[in-house]
Amino acid sequence: MDITLSQCFIAVDDHDEALAFYRDVLGMEVRNDVAFEGMRWVTVGSPAQPDVNIVLEPPLADPNASAADKEVMAQLLAKGLLRGVIFTTDDCDATFERIRAAGGEVLQEPTDQPYGVRDCAFRDPSGNMLRFNQAGQG
Repeated sequence: MDITLSQCFIAVDDHDEALAFYRDVLGMEVRNDVAFEGMRWVTVGSPAQPDVNIVLEPPLADPNASAADKEVMAQLLAKGLLRGVIFTTDDCDATFERIRAAGGEVLQEPTDQPYGVRDCAFRDPSGNMLRFNQAGQG
């Protein structure tokens, strides 16, 4: 049985700001942009991985959610506690410099890790942690 990743979800509080980051800074292509019942989902992905999608979704994609639940989700998102994504790159240092130059919020500068990767970390405009790993380092 073959199982492959198709989609993952990242909560964002401002789709236009997130789209500018994922598309313009990270180089993702926009694959879909859907509005439904006052909410919006934008699907992006790496041109190098046409079968893997990242869906930028509202923090609480439930039109029937209570105001209290929406507030809790917004607070968790603001703290960067909802999701994290790890990308791979062939040049961690160049990726770091490109994202930092574009104004990305640095969490960790490029570091050789004891488990064999060189990586760095940023927050996206909504506060989600994004790590960028380069294999074969350390």
